[in-house]
Amino acid sequence: MAKRRKKLSKKQLAVIDDLFSGGLDEQAVLEKHKVNRNIYNRWLADGLFVSEFDNKIISAHRQSVVLIAKYAPLAAAKLVQLTESEKEETARKACMDIISLPALHDKRKVQPGELQTTETQLPQQLTEQAAGRLLAALADEKK
Repeated sequence: MAKRRKKLSKKQLAVIDDLFSGGLDEQAVLEKHKVNRNIYNRWLADGLFVSEFDNKIISAHRQSVVLIAKYAPLAAAKLVQLTESEKEETARKACMDIISLPALHDKRKVQPGELQTTETQLPQQLTEQAAGRLLAALADEKK
């Protein structure tokens, strides 16, 4: 019975790290580490390699979510500032973007048996007519 290895080689780990460092594309990483396509394809069929690769993907996604969350308040504030723009089209687009933003609670999952209260219920999407009326009211208020 063949003994199965428990760790990836230093070369495999280096290839994975370079793939996610952002500096090189896949082919350039393989050339840098002198790994031919056939060997790389075998690695991609190896559960241990794929598991490490998937962990890097999950980590990268988590980092992007944190980065977006970090700058969301700044982006929202800038969007609100744009509603006061002297350019009507810019202000209109900013208002439409604000109206169409998903609620902060839209990703909150309700646990089985938990009732949604008025505070946790998701707002319904505005119709185009309602959005138009809201924009018209904002424009009248601005005048």
